[in-house]
Amino acid sequence: MKAITLWQPWASLIYTGAKKIETRSWPTKYRGPLAIHAAKRWDEELQSYLFEWHIMGGLAPLAGKPLDLTGNTYVDLSEIKKLYKGAIIATCDLIDCVPVESLTLKDIEFEQYYGDFSLGRYAWILDNIKPLEQPIKIKGKQGLWNWEVENEQ
Repeated sequence: MKAITLWQPWASLIYTGAKKIETRSWPTKYRGPLAIHAAKRWDEELQSYLFEWHIMGGLAPLAGKPLDLTGNTYVDLSEIKKLYKGAIIATCDLIDCVPVESLTLKDIEFEQYYGDFSLGRYAWILDNIKPLEQPIKIKGKQGLWNWEVENEQ
């Protein structure tokens, strides 16, 4: 299965179902099953994103609260238990890859907080997101990489 490594909190936003578009500087012709790997590396600068209201609402399920894409939910960060690092945390289907210019404001209504939709970038459209009950510890890689599912479980 193909996999992609993402930094937190972006990987967990896919895990919760809040993020369904991953933005990249490069396109892919690949379509099909995709494993979401949360990077082991944690950047303190990225931690500041956790305090944004829309990020909190997207991560709310990790604190036992309902997903809130409106940005009206406050989550005490000490309640978040599943911000995994260095593991496959979800699977999904990559169903399309399009230039961000082809998306409408309606397409990215809530997604605008979870990606870089600058001109010249690409939107990877994700569907059928399935969070794993138990993360699978594995070292990630850059770009799209092959995850040998049978060897890791």
